[in-house]
Amino acid sequence: MRRLFAAAGRAWPGRRMAGLAVLAGLAVAAGQAPLGAWWVALPGLALLAGLVRGAPGPGRAAWLGLLAGLAHFGAALIWLVEPFLVDPLRHAWLAPFALVAMALGMALFWAVPAGLAARLAPGAPARRLVVFALGMGLSELARGYLFTGFPWARIGHVWIGTPVAQTAALWGAVGLSFLTVLAAALPVIPRGRPSRAGLAALALAGLAAAWGWGAWRLDQPLPEPGRDARIRLIQPNAEQHLKWDPQMARAFFLRHLDLTEAPPEDGAPPPDLVVWSETAVPFLLEDGGRALARAAQAAGRHGARLALGVQRREAGRFYNSLALLDAAGRPEQIYDKHHLVPFGEYVPLADELLGPGYAGFAARQLAGYSPGPGPEVLDFGPRLGRALPLICYEAVFPRNLRTPERPDWVLQVTNDAWFGRLIGPWQHLGQARLRAVEQGLPVLRAANTGVSAVIGPRGELRETLGMGREGAIDTALPPALPPTLYARWGDMPVLLLLLAGLGAGLAWPRLWRVRRH
Repeated sequence: MRRLFAAAGRAWPGRRMAGLAVLAGLAVAAGQAPLGAWWVALPGLALLAGLVRGAPGPGRAAWLGLLAGLAHFGAALIWLVEPFLVDPLRHAWLAPFALVAMALGMALFWAVPAGLAARLAPGAPARRLVVFALGMGLSELARGYLFTGFPWARIGHVWIGTPVAQTAALWGAVGLSFLTVLAAALPVIPRGRPSRAGLAALALAGLAAAWGWGAWRLDQPLPEPGRDARIRLIQPNAEQHLKWDPQMARAFFLRHLDLTEAPPEDGAPPPDLVVWSETAVPFLLEDGGRALARAAQAAGRHGARLALGVQRREAGRFYNSLALLDAAGRPEQIYDKHHLVPFGEYVPLADELLGPGYAGFAARQLAGYSPGPGPEVLDFGPRLGRALPLICYEAVFPRNLRTPERPDWVLQVTNDAWFGRLIGPWQHLGQARLRAVEQGLPVLRAANTGVSAVIGPRGELRETLGMGREGAIDTALPPALPPTLYARWGDMPVLLLLLAGLGAGLAWPRLWRVRRH
């Protein structure tokens, strides 16, 4: 252990280089929502690539990657402190520890490719940068799967809202991240052949081509709507610190009813479906009784059915669910959230370590849930078609939208009040937009405090209801596009591309030496 710390101390990059690495990470974070400053993120990535290129050894390179990642994730994930401030007297002291722990864990996914690039290509700066870009792509992919995954604040997310994001229809957020790192790294390759100016021009040409193709894709006409269904998304604006207060809970329930029963504006057709957000009601599904019947009656004034986020209990376990109710308030179909938030919604390995009965205890004592069986497409009838429900955090994961049966649209219910108002909800919305691009499917999003949105199949925002506002969105159901390349193949093509590129980059010098001899 003493040797390990001594080696780490010798590899420490020094004050100036450490400061530059932190600056690089903060610049990349500026590209994330809500700022979306990709023009700041690209120079930040180029600075990081230059630092990795010039690092004298793998230890120094890994430190630089770690510091840049720590700055990036510390800034981009600052919203993680918000849940601890809902009840500040009890939990605020935990906020800095949670943020630092998460940022440090995510920063390791930057440190590893930086260190490996320096080790695998010690005397070849150009090859080191290519290996670094490939390694960052693989690391971004791994970050979405390891330990249940946390693909928030991916590098490719800096393009959300721009035409470049349309390339996610081809290769997803991981491919978008690899393109970004490679484009930033090419201009800092040392002088030689090709020249640095030529490589910079190549990077610009690649980004320009992606931008142009994305703009062309956005300009293409959409298919004719196959359905004339209309949907109402309810946003009650129930603040988290008041949401479960007994007196306010009743007021929020009545607010849901008022928004549900309100007539459509400007003589628009009535909705066929009304959607309430995640955990919209303060009781369990099986205890709803008259309250659920009253809620279904409110939707029935328009001839609509009601889908709502609700907690439920079954066999001693608790679930975070979406229920589609019939006219009498009975659940017709139920979807249970399957991709839960570690420690936020469940205790990892609780069943394995303490026995299967622990999940019920966790649900009672720690507000924990059990996971549902997996992604599931619900049939909402001939007018509304088939919808893929996602509850909150599930929309962060592209793999959660890949089902054997392709849906007609995606329905996300969420309670982003936990994320504050400034950063987290906007990043969450941006990732929902990217899911629409990847799949070619419209996403309808009902959020408790915002941002509720109607997202077209190319990720375009058609209608939104901003943060901290009470209201409803009445919308026609947007049409879907044919399955995209990413919808058909997922991350497998980009994984093979990155592995092949990494293998070729490492094998090329050996093959060159054999050829010369």
